[in-house]
Amino acid sequence: MPIVPEGSKVLVTGANGFISMWVIKTLLEQGYLVRGAVRSAEKGKRLREYFAPYVDKVEWVIVEDITKNGAFDEAVKGVSAIEHLASPLTSTSDDPDEFIQPAVLGTVGILKSALKEGPQIKRIVITSSILSVLSTVKSGRRVFNEEDWADEFVNLVKELGSKASGDAKYRASKMLAEKAAWEFVKEHKSEISWDLVTLCPPLVLGPPLQDVPTPNDLNISLKIWFNLISTEKDDQVLGSTHGFIHPKDIAGAHVLALKKEAAGGHRIIVAGGTTTWQDLRNLIYSLKPQLYEKGILPRGNPELQTIVTNIYDTTKSKNILGLEYKTYAEVIHDTLADFEARGWLKEPASLS
Repeated sequence: MPIVPEGSKVLVTGANGFISMWVIKTLLEQGYLVRGAVRSAEKGKRLREYFAPYVDKVEWVIVEDITKNGAFDEAVKGVSAIEHLASPLTSTSDDPDEFIQPAVLGTVGILKSALKEGPQIKRIVITSSILSVLSTVKSGRRVFNEEDWADEFVNLVKELGSKASGDAKYRASKMLAEKAAWEFVKEHKSEISWDLVTLCPPLVLGPPLQDVPTPNDLNISLKIWFNLISTEKDDQVLGSTHGFIHPKDIAGAHVLALKKEAAGGHRIIVAGGTTTWQDLRNLIYSLKPQLYEKGILPRGNPELQTIVTNIYDTTKSKNILGLEYKTYAEVIHDTLADFEARGWLKEPASLS
């Protein structure tokens, strides 16, 4: 029997986000009730429209500031599980604490609220990131698993402070937020009724369910991906490695993490695979050569000799969750079909 059976009510935070909307869709399709948390009524408008067919299965609550003490106290009442996907707004400050503290406070805050709610809650699933796992591969290739942590970037931020890159600060915030969650569970082990699962995905790529009138309205993962296939890049960038997962797969992982009792207490990498940006361009060319022949997308350097430096060990996701992944060809097909339907690939693409 699933630890959180169908018919249970699940709180989904950051409900208007790219991954969150896919998670909500999957939960509803599989018979769960959903309470979605958003920052404002305006942010919930698209949700009410998209999920109108499930009006009797879904409800919406407003949590304006996820970093405030007790922010989720009301939102967690009466739910059996929590899917925590909310992340703080991107910081424009150079201060590392402006990145790190909101991420940590938001994550620990929902665990504190769940602790107050008591025994009705059975499981909490937190979306972390592959960035909390990875460190720099200086030569050759390396296989990363759930025992790996991005301490390199935490130490770098401690050393450089405000002079550290935004990327380093973001990576540090992801790792420290996830570690704070596991520390909270350890410290309150005798008090909590629920167990914790953290999922660590790479770039999530596929059709967005949100309202995205232009490419500039895409979420961060898709915007990064679109930028790196649609603009000229040097060989160093083209030869660098990235990971991918389809939104249906990460949403499926979230729901399986509620159902599978064995998932409790585990950190799990969820990824369809890794490749280089030039190899991605080569794959897109094999699938949709017209996009290059018409000059809509730049070819890059097809002769570039590349090596995939980062390999993700997804054994745990397959053994515990039973997860099977879509190939990158399937991810590309679904993503570009969506972009073409929106009219974005009729002329050379650009992001301002």
